[in-house]
Amino acid sequence: MSANAQLYGFPPGYFVIRSLANGRLWDVGGDDVEDSVEILLWPEKEKSLVETLRNPDANNQVFFIDTSGALCSRSSGHAIDVEGDRLVLRHRRPISQPYPNEYSHPLPRFSYSRETQHITASFQCDPTYPPPAAQTSTAWMRKTYVLSSIPMPKPKSLLDNASAFLSSAVITPISFFSGGTAQRKATPEDVFSGDIDLTEDETLEQDRGVEGEADDSPELLRKLRVLMIGQRDAPAEGESARKRRQWQILPLRTSVAHRRLLK
Repeated sequence: MSANAQLYGFPPGYFVIRSLANGRLWDVGGDDVEDSVEILLWPEKEKSLVETLRNPDANNQVFFIDTSGALCSRSSGHAIDVEGDRLVLRHRRPISQPYPNEYSHPLPRFSYSRETQHITASFQCDPTYPPPAAQTSTAWMRKTYVLSSIPMPKPKSLLDNASAFLSSAVITPISFFSGGTAQRKATPEDVFSGDIDLTEDETLEQDRGVEGEADDSPELLRKLRVLMIGQRDAPAEGESARKRRQWQILPLRTSVAHRRLLK
């Protein structure tokens, strides 16, 4: 196997990963080293890409591909895993039976495409880790797992909340004033059948409208998620939606020279 294949599109050595959508970097939350610590997006802590000029405190924003092909954090040396739809730090674990399972399983393989600037994850087994007695499904094999930043709109003002409150009362006056049954939370079956609308915090990434594109919150933090894309799912529409799935890989270097950007 060639060196390029083992790196899966990432550069050799250390690098940082920047979101094209918001300019933030992958960041190990709180510079922690514990198992299952989430990988988030945070503003750049160190602008220099020269090793000797960098502050070591920024190493939680630096990653590398190890000799096994796993994507790892420089600050802890631990690999990156997928837990639900989140990226997390993963300590190496012993094999436990029945293997694979949620606790003990092969690490996902992360790949970077210079053409699309996408980072994708691939799995050797169903990433939901169903119990052995469950009916076997191969649907997960037909999915593409794409990493995406998630926009965060600024909090609604008191005026916005009051307007929404009054609008809700006008639209559903009987249930509002009579204490009728509260609207139940949408289930996946409701969503896929098209019988119910999702609330703002339940919106699927590929189905965000114009309002869902807003990323103007003053909060520094942004979330990073793994999107499961089916073969029949429409591609991301709009520049903002496309950029949320695009990443710049910036290699660190040992000397002061021109900056090389993978894209």
